[in-house]
Amino acid sequence: MSGSPARRFLSRPARGTAASLTCLAAATGLWASPGAAPSARAATTVPTPDHVVVVVMENHADGQIIGSSSAPYINSLKSGGAYLSSSYAVTHPSQPNYFALFSGSTQGITDDSCYSPGFTSAANLGSELAAAGQSFASYNESLPSQGSTVCSSGEYARKHNPWFGFTNVPTSTAHTFKQFPTDYTRLPKVSFVIPNLCDDMHDCSVSKGDTWLKDNLGPYAAWARTHNSLLVLTFDEDDSHSGNRIPTLFYGQPVTVGSSSSTRYTHYSVLRTLEDMYGTGHAGRSADAADITGIWAAP
Repeated sequence: MSGSPARRFLSRPARGTAASLTCLAAATGLWASPGAAPSARAATTVPTPDHVVVVVMENHADGQIIGSSSAPYINSLKSGGAYLSSSYAVTHPSQPNYFALFSGSTQGITDDSCYSPGFTSAANLGSELAAAGQSFASYNESLPSQGSTVCSSGEYARKHNPWFGFTNVPTSTAHTFKQFPTDYTRLPKVSFVIPNLCDDMHDCSVSKGDTWLKDNLGPYAAWARTHNSLLVLTFDEDDSHSGNRIPTLFYGQPVTVGSSSSTRYTHYSVLRTLEDMYGTGHAGRSADAADITGIWAAP
């Protein structure tokens, strides 16, 4: 479809199923297709975690984080989890990488401009999980209120929140970070955590972001080690420092402690792996990506 993403408005989802999904999301704050049976998981070697939390940080190359004394907590996740030593973002600047990670496509986004909400109904991780009977939500630091589509507010920026671009993902699935559960059994099957512009290392230091991760995700990471769950930590891009090579770590019970892979992976690989964990379809270029392998513990 031609035209800039901000001007592309696709038809609204048909009434019925889409309306039911929206009502369910509004009532529960999570999102899953009511009555839908999970599809058979793809025949891969990836595990099926009870919960996955994906955290996206900002604008740092692998060499700026891994081995850095300014990031002791992140490096403890590396030593206690799995490290992808050849992980790459797909483009510059930030915003299109978020769309790539969530939907297997940049969706025509080429800059960090504030896009119009609901400009596409393309397949994405949220819509795929719902179709497979699984739940999805995001937790966004400094988001003014649940479901708010404001472009910016203080240290909050919608350019790091791709779910608002899709008509097939209810806005009510976008929570504030204050709504992140302390009872982790209440987490959806897959969730994204997006720190604000300071705590994601975009505007503030590596040390500040590392401490934020430890304080806010450390308890979940420790819990995941004994509850068949995963923490995935990645970065949007390297801010043009190293050919777009970024830190990407997996941590939790399904991971072999201290493992690593030197296979080249991208945001599309992470998306493909999450999709295959729960037997969903494959959005965009994730269909051509390989699952992340060689890091998983024996069942």
